[in-house]
Amino acid sequence: MRVHYTLFLSLIVNYAICQVSGNVNYNSRVQLQESHINVNFNSNGDLIISVKGLNNVQADYYVAMFNINQKGRTIDQTHQLLEARIKQVSTAIEKMKQVEVIVDMISFTPQYEYEKEKKIFSKKSYNEIPVGFELQKNLHVKYEDPSQLTELVRICSEDEIYDLIRVDYISKNIEEEKKKLMDQADRIVKEKLNRYEELLSIKLDSLEKELVEGFRIIYPVESYKSYQAYSSSSLNEGESSRVNQSQKRNTLYYQPIINKEFDYVINPLVVEPVIQVIYELRVKIKQPEIKQTKPEKEYMIIMPNGEVKKVDIKN
Repeated sequence: MRVHYTLFLSLIVNYAICQVSGNVNYNSRVQLQESHINVNFNSNGDLIISVKGLNNVQADYYVAMFNINQKGRTIDQTHQLLEARIKQVSTAIEKMKQVEVIVDMISFTPQYEYEKEKKIFSKKSYNEIPVGFELQKNLHVKYEDPSQLTELVRICSEDEIYDLIRVDYISKNIEEEKKKLMDQADRIVKEKLNRYEELLSIKLDSLEKELVEGFRIIYPVESYKSYQAYSSSSLNEGESSRVNQSQKRNTLYYQPIINKEFDYVINPLVVEPVIQVIYELRVKIKQPEIKQTKPEKEYMIIMPNGEVKKVDIKN
């Protein structure tokens, strides 16, 4: 008979973070970020130990990306106008402390208009003709103080640069932050192995083991959600009036991974967007195979007088 012992370990986080509901509940479509890591393997009565951790890593510096575009009648005019704007805004930005500007070429395309073709006794037709050019570039601005972004937006808007595409959060020591997660998971797994040895009255050292692990990194740009919070009044029945709805504003907000699914959390308090590193470690301890001995077959013969004798057929 084979003894099955299937246990799945999930530690309880010894702290919690609560939030007031807020207006986000106006939108029932809001979905929280998934934190699942695919590190599964099949288990047939084997002992499974799983430990999952989260590290909220603050960025060391940031990169803001602004789009700047320029239209002109000729190629030279378009380039000159855009370069003048880039030089002016770059000079103003570089006066700030620990800020660096890099220009990225995006596109250079001709612009067209339709010209009516003059024909007699025929249907109207139109031809596309080039009327100018459009040049687009992106400004990548690296900075270390998050409060500098407000000043960057102000400087860019003075040169009619309004399109802030995204802001990237960068950590210089992401591998060290990963190691913190692994070290704590290793300690927890060892503690649980010792505990299970006592609970099951077995020695796990001599049993065959398998290990799987995985990381997932979630950046702030992936964690922003949107919703509309509003209520509308209803008209009385029988009125035949047309209703002009006002435009409803979308609200964006930062929604990080919540701590509830993890066995341990490093830097649990999140007051600003962070880089979230998730780590999961699973150990499978295989059940020892119990060899079952098959009973030897015995052959009997009944003699004419009714006597039963055992027959040895080994030879």
